[in-house]
Amino acid sequence: MRMANTISRRVFAFLILTLFLISPTVAGNLRGTGDLGLIVERAAGSIQIIETTNNTSLGRIKGLGDLSHASAVFSRDARFAFIFGRDGGLTKVDLLTRKIVKRVIQGGNSIGGAISDDGRMVAVSNYSPGGVKIFRTDTLEMIADIPATYGQVIKKGTTTITISGQSKTVGLVDAPGKKFVFSLYNAGEIWVADCSKCLEGVKPKITKFKNVGKLPYDGLITGDGRTYIAGLFGEDGMVKLDLWQDKLKAERILDGYGKGEKKLPVYKMPHLEGWALAGNRFFLPAIGHHELLVMDAGSFKQIGSFPVYGQPVFAMARPDGRQIWVNFAHPRNDTVQVIDTHTMKLLKEFKPGKAVLHMEFTPRGEQVWISVRDADRIDIYDTKTLKLVKSLPAQKPSGIFFAARAMRTGL
Repeated sequence: MRMANTISRRVFAFLILTLFLISPTVAGNLRGTGDLGLIVERAAGSIQIIETTNNTSLGRIKGLGDLSHASAVFSRDARFAFIFGRDGGLTKVDLLTRKIVKRVIQGGNSIGGAISDDGRMVAVSNYSPGGVKIFRTDTLEMIADIPATYGQVIKKGTTTITISGQSKTVGLVDAPGKKFVFSLYNAGEIWVADCSKCLEGVKPKITKFKNVGKLPYDGLITGDGRTYIAGLFGEDGMVKLDLWQDKLKAERILDGYGKGEKKLPVYKMPHLEGWALAGNRFFLPAIGHHELLVMDAGSFKQIGSFPVYGQPVFAMARPDGRQIWVNFAHPRNDTVQVIDTHTMKLLKEFKPGKAVLHMEFTPRGEQVWISVRDADRIDIYDTKTLKLVKSLPAQKPSGIFFAARAMRTGL
């Protein structure tokens, strides 16, 4: 009995010692994903994994192909990023292990993507060959292919001309109910794809809205998932789709916002996903003008404009809506302006360096990260003091994407 008790005590002591030795190591390897993100290094075909708690780079992942216009979305648990490359590559990356999980070449030229509200499907928008492809997020197995084929009938006097083809697809966003919404650039159409049964092998149900306007070049969806807005490159105007209505109808908004004004050459298309909703007002980049359009969020009517330094590319709202940060197209892409939406005054104008390409706010907006491509640098600013906090080296950085996007519709 004494021998058994002695052995038991020794075993117990050994287990306690083992737990004491192991537990700190295990605990030290655990971390959450809420402060993680990635920086696209476009020229190198790589990404940096970063964290915003201490503003540090955790490592680099190489071999992601052509990232010249790359964007990313995140899995529901914010652990995995899905990166869309210009070479048609769709790459699944593990932010915690900092490794590529799987990579597929799904097209010839992809321009972005979206992830379904349940996190089980990822969709890719393609320039070439055109259309949208949908994949399972766990395996990257393709479950749906939506070719963007179209036909238009144009009447000129007594002559009728039919134009058909396969369009570039742009402005792809996720919408509630396992839906995706996107625009057909060449066709002037908006499509809504209901993928609620795609994982069961059922083809998406497509609702098409034709003749919405010339050359819809990009799109956004409001954070509540209600309103899809597409910009029109060939016209001074935009088009909206209210997804809450029983009978969906595409409606024109901001018609003729630049009427009578001389348009400037457009060196870079503005990005509507960089739109700003501050309180009850939208701030939208105007094509071919040095201004932001101010639109009432209820009536969708223009209520003003704000003059800015150049042609805006991104006009991004701090999460609380109090500030708008704006960057610009070439040749004025070395500058950033900060606007106070309460006073409607310019707070600051500064020049981080040539080719300011993207900005990303931390989840609660106390900081903003800015990519300065030609300086091979990421700058981090305090949004209260508007002062530089820290800079990180990066190889020709462009897009910056934080994992907190996983919890928001349309990002």
